[in-house]
Amino acid sequence: MYRIKTLNKISSAGLHHLDKSRFQVGNDVENEDGILVRSAQMHDYEFPDALRAIARAGAGTNNIPIDRCSEAGIVVFNTPGANANAVKELVLAALLISSRDVLGGAEWVQEQIHTPNVDLAAAVEKNKSAFTGPELRHKVLGVIGLGAIGALVANDALKLGMDVYGYDPYLSVEAALRLDRHVHVIKDMNELLRVCDYITIHVPYLPSTKDLINEEAISKMKGNVRVLNLARGELVCDDDMIAALESGRVAKYITDFPNEKIAAVKNVIALPHLGASTPESEENCAVMAVRELEDYLVNGNIRNSVNLPDLAQEWSGLSRLCLIHKNVPAMLTNIMTTLSDDGINVENMTNKSKKDYAYTMVDVNTRITDEVANELRAIPGVIRVRVLNH
Repeated sequence: MYRIKTLNKISSAGLHHLDKSRFQVGNDVENEDGILVRSAQMHDYEFPDALRAIARAGAGTNNIPIDRCSEAGIVVFNTPGANANAVKELVLAALLISSRDVLGGAEWVQEQIHTPNVDLAAAVEKNKSAFTGPELRHKVLGVIGLGAIGALVANDALKLGMDVYGYDPYLSVEAALRLDRHVHVIKDMNELLRVCDYITIHVPYLPSTKDLINEEAISKMKGNVRVLNLARGELVCDDDMIAALESGRVAKYITDFPNEKIAAVKNVIALPHLGASTPESEENCAVMAVRELEDYLVNGNIRNSVNLPDLAQEWSGLSRLCLIHKNVPAMLTNIMTTLSDDGINVENMTNKSKKDYAYTMVDVNTRITDEVANELRAIPGVIRVRVLNH
């Protein structure tokens, strides 16, 4: 029986995929094998000895101590692309409300309705020009980051009649194939900043991307630009953005990450973190997280891990060894030598690495004893050894 702890409310659409005869699931589970989490902060979380995997029902993993997980041999999963459509739709809405003062106009109408002796029709005709703004058609949109969300935004902006520039220094072949051929993929972000009327950010928050949009970047933008940040608040330097809004270089700033400083500034539209807040997105993320967690616990397969390499292998033996280890020379030789010395024949073996860590799966034609497993655990650099039986 695998024990799965939920640290947040996880959609039943995902939990229903877990066989109750094999999985015990709940927020009161102890000594858990796996964790399902959304936004709960885990940096001070005490890992039980049994914990093998954490699945985040969402893309960002800033709430999870990744380095500590890697050192303990705990695989961390996320769900890239599961909420992409939800975020894309909000980006399209943000493009519109950054152009035409829809929110201000609607608020103004409500004020008129509740003001005594106001002729609403006459007031509308007199004051509607205060809420006008440019159309999106024929304007230039810059998309920084062309992953699952960025690609959808770029493709749909083309359908709105916009000219779209995309920048992503880590653009994969798979991601490139998702892009409409009319998107201008450029290699220099400065070119994007220089030509675009609208800029939307879709990169992960890393030390290297902190304050990506800062005074220097803003100085290279066209005047009267509109900037959208529905990715992470820390990607934009609030102080530099406030200065740009006050000078008029930035006409509007839309953020999905409000704080006391930025939300009070004129020409900022601050949304209450609505990006992935749709029932469809929550269900998609839950289903994906559950399937990743289940496949790893039951079969040892890793898909969409942020700290270990992706590796999946068809079963071809009686037992499967799953080894998380340091990415160091001679590790495979030591593993194979140990198995050979114990008279164990290998049916299939796959190894992949990711930065400082690696993962090896070995299918064998016999049952693995505790003695053999402990010999493997004793190899220098081995962090965790799991034995699965088919």
